[in-house]
Amino acid sequence: MNQEKKIIISPIDFSEQSLIALEQSYNLARLTGSDLRLLYVIDQDFITHLTNAIFSKENYADQVRNDIERRLDELAIKIKKEEGINTSTHIRTGKIYEEIVTEAYDTDATFIVMGTQGASTLRKKFLGSNTSRVIREALCPVITIKGHTHYKGCKNIALPLDLTKETREKVNSAIDFAKLFGSTIHVFSVLETNDEFHVSKLERQLQQVKSFITDAGIHCTGELIEETDDVPMSIIAYAAKKDCDLIVIMTQNETNFTDLFIGTAAQEVINNSEIPVLCIRPMVRKDLTQSVLS
Repeated sequence: MNQEKKIIISPIDFSEQSLIALEQSYNLARLTGSDLRLLYVIDQDFITHLTNAIFSKENYADQVRNDIERRLDELAIKIKKEEGINTSTHIRTGKIYEEIVTEAYDTDATFIVMGTQGASTLRKKFLGSNTSRVIREALCPVITIKGHTHYKGCKNIALPLDLTKETREKVNSAIDFAKLFGSTIHVFSVLETNDEFHVSKLERQLQQVKSFITDAGIHCTGELIEETDDVPMSIIAYAAKKDCDLIVIMTQNETNFTDLFIGTAAQEVINNSEIPVLCIRPMVRKDLTQSVLS
């Protein structure tokens, strides 16, 4: 499914967090020459909650859909007028995470940019679960937005390293982003042990990765850091210390359950980071060098 124009999917439910995530996608769309696609998924099992939360009165399904279409169209027109970005809209019905993943596949999307929480306490757990499933199943990279800070650019990228085989994938993705935004990459590894052999391997890898990034023409720093609480929180704290605008992590690889960033570790970073997180699925992800920089 090749497509001349690159697409960034922005799942929208008109909550504050989804609109913040949408705004965060503007610069990425401009720099990659991508169109935006606003996607609203109507979950039949949740239609009553949607009706009460958004429309303040009961509506039939067709009335709900018509109102959503109107609001999406108004938002798309506003984005085109104020941001100069071509924006389309689409409504799907079904399970939210399945429809987002399917939409990204059908449009050959370059990225999905989405918030990690809804506007109300009632929906936080619901939307958090959907975000996790999108990250796990989408073939394209997913950028999650939890915080309320608006990042106008991406001056600093946090790149945590471990000793898994997928490290090179993550490094290449960070380089791609750094080239797009003119970023500095901060490479680091969290020391969970004082074992000399393990520390030595981390030091060697750190220097190799730093040299690889520098050779690509990207400014890079590198260091080993002590674990302060647990690995995910140490990563978040270091990224904040370096004023990073993005954290790059690998997500679940279903055939390998020994990697660092699987399940709870990756989820902890995503759930707790106020800094946007770029989630890359090992092995099956698209080549960013070709899809973004070409």
